[in-house]
Amino acid sequence: MKYPTFFDKVQPIALQDPLSDFLGAFEEGKMQISYLECVKLAGHSCPTVAGAYLMARKGLEALYGNQLPQRGSIHVSMRDGEEKGVTGVICNAISFIAGAGGAGGFKGLNGNMARNDLISYNIPMDGEVKLTRTDTDQSVTLSYDPSIVPADPMMQPLMGKCMQGLATPEEKKEFGRLWQARVEKILLSTELWDQMITVK
Repeated sequence: MKYPTFFDKVQPIALQDPLSDFLGAFEEGKMQISYLECVKLAGHSCPTVAGAYLMARKGLEALYGNQLPQRGSIHVSMRDGEEKGVTGVICNAISFIAGAGGAGGFKGLNGNMARNDLISYNIPMDGEVKLTRTDTDQSVTLSYDPSIVPADPMMQPLMGKCMQGLATPEEKKEFGRLWQARVEKILLSTELWDQMITVK
């Protein structure tokens, strides 16, 4: 399996998952979720998936500080409807990291460690995403704006040619390279994160 090498340079998000501990999936429930795993979930790597990953990271840091975030104990609320724009893509990535399920999520064991009903849409908020700890009700609201990392000027014409079936194999490869170069800068330019991610 070949993919851009920068995927492996993105620091994974460390969590503690009580359900994984109880059922013996991960020792002490300690686990990490990587950007590569989020790419597999989404089926692609783009600024939106990158932003969801960074919002999850920054949100969990705000909620848990130096403690390991408790996977499965976080409610994910979205300002917009699931069908609007990239809302579903963002929620899928964040809820995967947080261990949050919708109505069809894991119902728990004797009422414990349930993952269902931990996702909500169309929730009024001053931001795009709200993460709430179910144990303390502490919450954090996040927004993402990657405009500080602009796309290469050649991406738009190359995308047009690719979509119309007019691009050469070399042009298709170059489009993919330029697309991922922007994602790489978003994920690895840690000095820009505070300008791209608003935490309230």
